[in-house]
Amino acid sequence: QVQLVESGGGLVQTGGSLRLSCAASGRTFSTGPMGWFRQAPGKEREFVAGTRWIGQNTYYADYGDSVKGRFTISRDDSNNRLYLQMNSLKLEDTAVYYCAASSRDFVPLRFSDYDYWGQGTQVTVSS
Repeated sequence: QVQLVESGGGLVQTGGSLRLSCAASGRTFSTGPMGWFRQAPGKEREFVAGTRWIGQNTYYADYGDSVKGRFTISRDDSNNRLYLQMNSLKLEDTAVYYCAASSRDFVPLRFSDYDYWGQGTQVTVSS
C-alpha cells in the first residue's frame, strides 16, 4: 500500500503563488510516475501535471494545457516527496488538488490509470 498526504493548499489572490507538497509512505514508487490532479465543484477530475524518472538523473514531465508555463512539478525521491509549484494563479485554478501515484511505465493523463490517491488539499484563488 502507498499512502499519500498533500499539504500546502490555501487561499491566495490572483497572480499569487503556492507550493503544494505530497508526502509518500508505505510501498513507494521511488521513480515511478506520480502526478497532480484537480477537481473543481461540478467538474471532472483534471490532469494537472505528472512526472517519472527516465534515467541519468533526468525526469520526464507533462502538464495540462491550462497550466503550462505557470506550474512546475518536481520530486525528491530520496525523501519520497512530490511538489507542485503554482505561479500566476488564476480564479479558474480554484479546486481540490490531489496527489496520485501510478504503477504504469509512462505518465498517465487519465485519473483511472493512477492506483493511489491522497485526500486532497483545497486551493482557492480570489480576486
